[in-house]
Amino acid sequence: MDIYDEIVRLRRLGQKCAVATIVQVNGSIPSYESAKLLVREDGSITGTVGGGCVEAEVWNAAREVIETEQPRHLTFSLGQDAAYDNGLICGGQLNVFVEPVIPQPRAYIFGAGHISKSLSKVAALAGFSTVVIDDREQFANRERFPEADEVFADEYETVFPKLPVNSSSYIIIVTRGHRDDMRVLKWAVSTQARYVSMIGSKRKTLGVMKELLKEGIPREAFDRIHAPMGLEIGAVSPEEIAISVAAEMIAVRRNPASDWRSVSKSIYVNPGLRAVLK
Repeated sequence: MDIYDEIVRLRRLGQKCAVATIVQVNGSIPSYESAKLLVREDGSITGTVGGGCVEAEVWNAAREVIETEQPRHLTFSLGQDAAYDNGLICGGQLNVFVEPVIPQPRAYIFGAGHISKSLSKVAALAGFSTVVIDDREQFANRERFPEADEVFADEYETVFPKLPVNSSSYIIIVTRGHRDDMRVLKWAVSTQARYVSMIGSKRKTLGVMKELLKEGIPREAFDRIHAPMGLEIGAVSPEEIAISVAAEMIAVRRNPASDWRSVSKSIYVNPGLRAVLK
């Protein structure tokens, strides 16, 4: 299997991976400079950097790189104390660079009103591919969203199965009413989306969540909801709100393994809100 073809395939599927490359060699090693190992999210591999203990350590580092989305540089000295699983003893040194391969993040924007129109443009400029979904064809169309990768004009429940939502996905709920927001949110919290946000006041957020709790959605499912959505920058106009939401999406995107909430001032189902829901 060609590693580069596999990288392209994984990115199209929206799956992360890591590629380890031997970038420098001194002396004798059981591989060669530029050898590559690809590690997928599920831990499976393609290629090799020589096998044995070195490859095992590189594999562990690659799993960490996939999680943190931060590259690592590893150095190995294969002296007299180096013992490989296959019994090979070499006296060389090698440097391995392990880099994350991240698919383009995709923003699923539910609702095709004024905020969505601005958000699709801003998100696209920030490097997100955008998909707009609304049940009104007069709003969800190519004329209003020329930059979007896809536009769906259909019932939300009909569109849900068509959306390949994964850990690189961002779901933004800005429909025209509370009931529609609730329909989408009920589905969204069941997905693996990295980011789920909903427009509205704290009162609206509480009301929607209480209704979903009555329908049997577990309280823990709401722990990752960003509502009201966007960073607190005093946004008022649709354009300003779109910028605040895109900024919050970027904060989540760029801080995958840290508590980005120190950057954001959203409710994020904070302890006060959680107490009210109990």
